[in-house]
Amino acid sequence: MSGIRQEFEGDVFTEESIEVREPKPYHVVLYNDDYTTMEFVVFVLESIFHHARPRAEQIMLDVHQRGKGIAGTYTRDIAETKALQTRNLAQEHNYPLRCVAEPA
Repeated sequence: MSGIRQEFEGDVFTEESIEVREPKPYHVVLYNDDYTTMEFVVFVLESIFHHARPRAEQIMLDVHQRGKGIAGTYTRDIAETKALQTRNLAQEHNYPLRCVAEPA
């Protein structure tokens, strides 16, 4: 995708092509631990990531059985914000749930 930048240089009007790139995707990854309940992980997936219950349960099972699961894929800023919201909510409920944003 490209865009056009228009400038005035003295008495001359010029257009310069600029390259516009799509932002790189980031995964928000939840990691398994021995203390965070499965129900809390489902709650996080429903409330922060807006997954329907069946999808939230499937992601929770990935976390439980495989050691980690992808809660969602977003641009970097959104992924980091959702990871922070997840960690804060877990801390409020005294769970050590690990959640990170990493390049897809």
